Amino acid sequence: MRAFLYVFSAVLVMGLAYWAYHENYKTQAALGEVEELQRDIGHMREELAMLRAEWAYLNRPDRLRALSEMNFDRLGLMPLRPEQFGRVDQVAYPGMTNFEVTGTVDVVAIEGQNQ
Repeated sequence: MRAFLYVFSAVLVMGLAYWAYHENYKTQAALGEVEELQRDIGHMREELAMLRAEWAYLNRPDRLRALSEMNFDRLGLMPLRPEQFGRVDQVAYPGMTNFEVTGTVDVVAIEGQNQ
């Protein structure tokens, strides 16, 4: 009986060691994946910052004004004036339209034709 307990204990210890090493490798793989994702996030944040800076550079008012003046013949853009703005209560919204149902329609599904 004692030999059985020794063998069982040894097999149990080996099984637990295998499980521990397996979990360790899975943890290392997950940590590697997290590092790769963090690196990708860092690259994308850098790219986003660059794109925002480029957008701010291209959206400069003096540059846009010069472009609109160069293309005035084609676009006909005029500078904005304060008189062109209005208040929300001055906006004319369309009224509610009620649609009447004048007749009924029977809808019958014919098998094989509704595909």
